Amino acid sequence: MDRNETIAAIKASLKARSGKSWSVTGGRGTAYGWIRISAPPKRCGDFGVMSEADLAELSVLLGTKVHHQGVSIPASSDYRREYVARAAGEAPAVVGTPYWD
Repeated sequence: MDRNETIAAIKASLKARSGKSWSVTGGRGTAYGWIRISAPPKRCGDFGVMSEADLAELSVLLGTKVHHQGVSIPASSDYRREYVARAAGEAPAVVGTPYWD
């Protein structure tokens, strides 16, 4: 899956499961391949901080602890497959591992 397909799949799965829109965006410049998942800006406070309710809901939807500013998914096919599965409510068949120092 390429970056744009991954973004579309995650966005669709989260909306289908929660009934809410979520912000799923790709990085720019040198971070082009990275993806960020968060509440949309209109549901965030200062500095992109999600409400406690959105933070808890996104954590449940993804089956993992979520930072108050969202989740950053590295530019790796393993990470992409992992989060597509998580967003769909499935156990990931593969879990991404850091590829940097």
